Amino acid sequence: MQLNGTGPDRRHRPLGSRRPRVMPPRARPGAATDRVPPGLRTAAGYTWRLVLLGVAAYLAVTILTQLELPVIALFLALVITSVLRPAVDLLARVLPRSLAVLLAFLLSIAVVGGVLALVGTTVADEWSRLGTELRGGLGRIDHWLTGAPFHLRPGTVTDLRAKIGAFISAHRSTLISTALSGASRAVELVTGLALAVFCSVFFLHSGDRMWHWAQRQLPARGRPVWYRAGRAAWRTFAGYTRGVLIVAATNAVLVGIALALLGVPLVLPLTVLEFVATLIPLVGSPIALAIAALVALAARGPVIALVVLGLIVVIGQIEGHLLHPLVLGWSVRIHPVVIALSVTGGAVLAGVLGAVVAVPVVSVAWAVISELRDHGTRTRAGARASARE
Repeated sequence: MQLNGTGPDRRHRPLGSRRPRVMPPRARPGAATDRVPPGLRTAAGYTWRLVLLGVAAYLAVTILTQLELPVIALFLALVITSVLRPAVDLLARVLPRSLAVLLAFLLSIAVVGGVLALVGTTVADEWSRLGTELRGGLGRIDHWLTGAPFHLRPGTVTDLRAKIGAFISAHRSTLISTALSGASRAVELVTGLALAVFCSVFFLHSGDRMWHWAQRQLPARGRPVWYRAGRAAWRTFAGYTRGVLIVAATNAVLVGIALALLGVPLVLPLTVLEFVATLIPLVGSPIALAIAALVALAARGPVIALVVLGLIVVIGQIEGHLLHPLVLGWSVRIHPVVIALSVTGGAVLAGVLGAVVAVPVVSVAWAVISELRDHGTRTRAGARASARE
């Protein structure tokens, strides 16, 4: 018989004392969250991070939209710097740096001004002959549309011209106000161009010192990361800018030769238009060639216009399968689908300017991410190798 709860397996307890209260075990801090499936918890973590990134991107785009003029000027300054930097470095070997920058700018202004003057002279010389050809071409188009397979009634083109003239007459005040707003926009563009030239002069003259000064303002531990990111960004941006100019010039030369052989008028202005339009990847060159096809249709007839439209396919194949892999392959490594989506998104956000800027921005961002990721992988691999040794 065991008295007072004493026994071999119980502790001694004084007579009349209460049995100790047994408290239920406390729940662990993470026990409630253990009921959430791991996949859902991971998805929730990625979701709030993506939401924060989306909000940050929206705020950045909003701020940049409000600061459109200085942002455009800075972008143009970086473009000018990337194009003229090799020439300035070459001239700086035999001349002082400031004189090399001045000489490079004078030569570039002379080239651009000479091309524009030549285009204006060509248009002025061919304008009277072109007007006669266009009037005769419109008659040929009207006659062509009345036959198979269109079978439109005679005078369709003439009626369309009359409707356009009536529309212009009825909306003259609106067109004048639009032209005045366009003139104010042109003043802003000239101001932005002047600011871009001003900034590019200092970038070319002392850009390295400016970059080193900016690095010294950062914490010492973060300087190597920012140095690698900046180096990758500039290498990609400069390579893309120079490469796309080479591609645009090659396309313009090919189109100019083809239009000259076909006898299409305004060869030089259409060639310059092709050069400028090719700066917008994928869509710029087809638009310029479509305009050239309209000129060929009015001046040379439907057969030559169809041949010019065929140039869209030929130039596109040369650009996509030869020029881009050779010229841009070493600096820009993004898929054509990403390029198409970038151009479309940039055009939706900021119009033509956004379409021009979208691809270099995406290329630079991807180059920075790849550089930092690859460097981190190499650093971890080196640490593991040294630990094994």
